[in-house]
Amino acid sequence: MATLVTVRGGHPRRMHAVREVVARGGIARISTLRLAGVTEHSLRKAIRSASLISVCRGWVARPDCDPMLIAAARRGVVLSCITLASRRGLWVSSAHGVHVAAPPASGHAGAVQGVVHWSKPLFLRDPEVLEDSIENALVLIARCQPYEDALATWESALRMRMVDPGTLARVRLPPAARRLLADATPFADAGTETIFRTRLAWLRLTITPQVWLFGHRVDFVIGERLVIQIDGGHHVGVQRSRDIAHDTELMLRGYHVIRIGYDQLMNQWASVQAQILAAVAQRLHLAS
Repeated sequence: MATLVTVRGGHPRRMHAVREVVARGGIARISTLRLAGVTEHSLRKAIRSASLISVCRGWVARPDCDPMLIAAARRGVVLSCITLASRRGLWVSSAHGVHVAAPPASGHAGAVQGVVHWSKPLFLRDPEVLEDSIENALVLIARCQPYEDALATWESALRMRMVDPGTLARVRLPPAARRLLADATPFADAGTETIFRTRLAWLRLTITPQVWLFGHRVDFVIGERLVIQIDGGHHVGVQRSRDIAHDTELMLRGYHVIRIGYDQLMNQWASVQAQILAAVAQRLHLAS
């Protein structure tokens, strides 16, 4: 039996437990549902019919709810750090293992199979949600991940306009996060480009990202003529044929092209850097 709630004008509106839970992402606090007008009777009826499941004390969910959200509710944590970034589509070098956040005084989060960040958030967390804010996640990433990986994720967030750098600048960021905010730019097309640029920051040559040459964009131009292209998994089939054709045109016009695969960049950097330095030594980065 649904609850009848009187709204403006005196007309009753039926409040369905399942509908209210679905509207909140498939999982909700019982106290929140009560405030919305859902009664204990309607909740019990939904659970008996298997339309809802009891997650833990104080929470109910749809049977098809995201298992990670259910696990977070049971442990009293929120999904955060690289786990939250990955779920939001940001670039992360590795999303292995679940990263969650919990208040410093939290009691039972230690049972989580993954990484627990015990900290007070800079941006207050809504007690009704089980996923952290992007801002809080980025702050945790700054201290959790290696610098170049964290920078790639921060730049991904800026590129996708998920955060406002002005807002972050006015917050009391910890030193690691403050450094990333100062170094991050929204121009890298992918995290791999951020990592490449960071690893060659010591090279005293102009490295220009995202340059349009003869109708196509290239990832980097070192100096005047050395083109660096970083290939991802989509560089196959028709895309690969177009890349080869463009490389040929560039070389015919006096450019030198070096293509780098993901595995080369991440796991064979010494070899990649040696190729680039050999090209620079031969003055292939200069216009003849």
